[in-house]
Amino acid sequence: MPSEPRSIAPPPIELGTLLFTAIEPHKGREVEYNRWYEYDHFYAGCMVGAHQFAGRRFVATRRLKALRSPHDSPLCPDPSAASYLSIYWVLKGFHDEWSRWAVRMVKQLHAADRMFPDRDHTHTALYEHRSSMRRNAHGTAIELALDRDFDGLVVTAGELNADATLDDLDRWMDTTWSTRAFASAWGPEVVGTSTLLPLPGDAPGVPGVAGSDRRFLQLHFLDHDPEVDWPDGYGRWGADFEVSGLGTHIWTAPYIPTVMGTDTYTDELW
Repeated sequence: MPSEPRSIAPPPIELGTLLFTAIEPHKGREVEYNRWYEYDHFYAGCMVGAHQFAGRRFVATRRLKALRSPHDSPLCPDPSAASYLSIYWVLKGFHDEWSRWAVRMVKQLHAADRMFPDRDHTHTALYEHRSSMRRNAHGTAIELALDRDFDGLVVTAGELNADATLDDLDRWMDTTWSTRAFASAWGPEVVGTSTLLPLPGDAPGVPGVAGSDRRFLQLHFLDHDPEVDWPDGYGRWGADFEVSGLGTHIWTAPYIPTVMGTDTYTDELW
């Protein structure tokens, strides 16, 4: 008698890598850019991709740009740029397959004249997810952060000193920084830390990103407006990180979600 077939459980949904793309539309074309991205590129260029399981758009209005630091960041040399930010999650273990799909799809969109030329890539890069922490054990996991309707996002980035490690960074975040942040009104619900990966060499229309292999990026998801208690909260992140002796502060930048399907905030960028 033949044995019964064994069921095969699907792989766990775990964040592996992420696409971080900060874009600046040309002035006077911001509405057209916003509509093109939401009605076409967000889906055709990204969300229908192999093994990509979440995506979200964010915007930095002039009010939020005024809070950024430092103003000469290598991630955003022009403090008025990077008005729009899109982030996408890729399933762990499938980065290479996703990358091949992404390059192929973007080439097809270029050939079909479905790209928007009046925009500049401020910082478009791939990152490998390393670790996450949340305010409480039963809070939102990083895998669900783009799908939850968070009110704000703060991007932080730094470059580790030669004698510091990512494990050192994790310990500082876990034992020093988060102790104060998670107990404060300005603090996040969940934070993800990732490290820079090279973009595919044949990705059309996307400039390469110069950066050290010691650079990291963090995404802090908030259930409130990022400006809440900024001077005593995220306005101090860079200084606190440098006081730790672990490295150099690269960028702190607040964002809020776009309102999909509308032109909300297009008149508040500059």
